[in-house]
Amino acid sequence: MAARYYIGTSGWHYDHWQEKFYPNGLPKSRWLEFYSSHYSTVELNNSFYHLPSEKAFTNWKNSSPSEFVFSVKVSRFITHIKRLKNAVEPLANFVSRARLLDGKLGPLLYQLPHNMKYDDQTLESFLGILPRDVPHVFEFRHNSWFDDRIFNLLRRYNVGFCIYDMPGFRTPVVTTSDFSYIRFHGSHCLYSSCYSSEELENWAQMLKELDVNKIYAYFNNDVEGFAIRNALDLMNLLKLIR
Repeated sequence: MAARYYIGTSGWHYDHWQEKFYPNGLPKSRWLEFYSSHYSTVELNNSFYHLPSEKAFTNWKNSSPSEFVFSVKVSRFITHIKRLKNAVEPLANFVSRARLLDGKLGPLLYQLPHNMKYDDQTLESFLGILPRDVPHVFEFRHNSWFDDRIFNLLRRYNVGFCIYDMPGFRTPVVTTSDFSYIRFHGSHCLYSSCYSSEELENWAQMLKELDVNKIYAYFNNDVEGFAIRNALDLMNLLKLIR
């Protein structure tokens, strides 16, 4: 069975997307409604800096189509300050808030800090407290994590490994769960360069070869609206490949 694709951008509330994407005169309160008429998913990343209110989550749920999916970046308090330790209470608080998205809740993304090195014991302890009814995915920023022992550990818990691409570096293209999660941080300049047609064609082919049920892919190169264009181009390319 072919995988289901959810292709979008990391965030949607960018002032510099006005005119490039959002029509002039469209109030910001309707930006999500407009965005979700073009894309099937978005990655919430303001949740990394502060926990959005219950009202915010409810409004997002009510302002998007029934099949729309929100992936949610987990609070840096859990990943960068607590560094996955003694995190039972803050994790429960975060997950309970994210659950307000109901059936529109996609994977919870845990981006670990650049200076957090391989620590399988801490990771496994944290994996043990994750609710099993919500998909989870880890983005490792230190190279020491790219290890078969970590991949196998994630597989035991059916937790995703975040594949990502940034200038001069690409993670291993590995699957550890029944879904894949990919982040595009920019091809030549971090967060601010456009992917070429050839680069996107190569990625589309790689995504087609992944043996998973669902694929989530987000473009984080928001400068100049490159993310909007690249997400649309990737969606169209995936339709062409059989």
